[in-house]
Amino acid sequence: MRGVNADSRSVTPSTPGSVAGRLAVPAGMLAATAAAFAYVGAVDPNEPGHYPACPLLQYTGVFCPGCGGLRSAHAVVHGDFAAALQANAVAVVGYAVLAVVWTVWVVHAARGRPMRVELRSGHLWALGTLLLVFTVVRNLPFGGWLHP
Repeated sequence: MRGVNADSRSVTPSTPGSVAGRLAVPAGMLAATAAAFAYVGAVDPNEPGHYPACPLLQYTGVFCPGCGGLRSAHAVVHGDFAAALQANAVAVVGYAVLAVVWTVWVVHAARGRPMRVELRSGHLWALGTLLLVFTVVRNLPFGGWLHP
C-alpha cells in the first residue's frame, strides 16, 4: 500500500497527562459505585420501608427486569451469590460485565489509550431481547424460580 504507514494504523496516540490524572475518572466511578453498594449493603432492602416499591409490581403484580436488583446487590455485598442470582440473575451478570468493562477502562487509561465501546444496533436488539425474555419468563408460572 502506497502512502500508508503500517505503524500509524496499529498505534493509538497517547493521552497527555500523568497516569494519576488519567485514572482519576475511573477511580471516581469506582468510588461512586462502591459507595452505592456499601449503602445497599448496610440498609437491607429485604426490610420494608427503606426503599420505594417497584411501581410496576405494586400496581400490576408484574415483575420488571429490575425487580430484585437491590436485593441482589445486598446479597453480593454480603457474599451470598446464590441469593443474589435468585433475586435477579440478570443484575448479577450486569455487575460482572460492568466490572470487566471498568477493568479494561483502567488498563486503557493507564496506558494512555482512549477506550471506545461501540454498541451496534444488533447488540442493543440482543440486549433488549434478553431483557424481554427474562421479564416474560419470570412472570410465567414455570418461571417462579426467577422471582425475587
